[in-house]
Amino acid sequence: MAERLGLIAGSGRFPVLVAEEARRKGVEVVALAIPGVTDPALEPKVFKIQYFKLGQIEAPLRYFKEHGVRKAVMAGKVQHASVFGGLMPDLRALKLFAGLKDRRPDTILSAVADEFSKEGIELLSSSAYLTHLMPSEGVLSRRAPTKEELADVELGWRAAKAVAGFDIGQAVVAQGGAIVAVEAMEGTDSAVARAGEIARSHGRKPRLVVVKVAKPCQDFRFDLPVLGLDTLPTLEKAGASVLALEAGKTLVFDKDEFIRRADALGLAVIVVSEESVAKGQRK
Repeated sequence: MAERLGLIAGSGRFPVLVAEEARRKGVEVVALAIPGVTDPALEPKVFKIQYFKLGQIEAPLRYFKEHGVRKAVMAGKVQHASVFGGLMPDLRALKLFAGLKDRRPDTILSAVADEFSKEGIELLSSSAYLTHLMPSEGVLSRRAPTKEELADVELGWRAAKAVAGFDIGQAVVAQGGAIVAVEAMEGTDSAVARAGEIARSHGRKPRLVVVKVAKPCQDFRFDLPVLGLDTLPTLEKAGASVLALEAGKTLVFDKDEFIRRADALGLAVIVVSEESVAKGQRK
């Protein structure tokens, strides 16, 4: 039997890209999907697929074990609103949730990962098959940020790391030495759109600097910063001039096309690290 990978599929292209890359490497993908969340485009990309209600644990585990799955990946977003309001838990999930210290998504997903481990199924990093889409440090776009924009990158980095440390969000938007918006449950795109509205409401032309980072203690098994082509129209409409990402910890889907379109928009895209930000502060 060929090697098999379990895929717990949320929304968007992330699960599809994982399935495509795994298949390219000769790995059969057995997918768990969520009705109304998982993109149906995943179905022809996998060996097997079964839909389960969000919050079930026992049946999905049994499904994976029946198909010889010993390693699995979580890929794709499940909106926080679904996590808090759309669960249909089975008995095992109810017992699990009753013992949680809080209901933060990370707490829930970590507990679910432990349940999989108890059944002999190892949860891998979400990036396990897509490390080639994680850019390293440097300027990716034709245009580099200005000195003023780099100052906002540094400010945004410090703020984003602080916010991410409290598991609130992973992105902030800065302009002119001030934090304009902080991502929370609404997601990065909504936070960026809100920042554009705030800047314009104060009579300022938006030249927003968007900084997206990983959490200080990021669990890459189920929570990885991700960007794709669908974010670019939001950045353009909001008036973003710079997008700064954390090196080695952010997936950029369709990376070459992403940069090509960013160049067409005049958007500076920079990949930074703790060291490069600290070095910039010392200059």
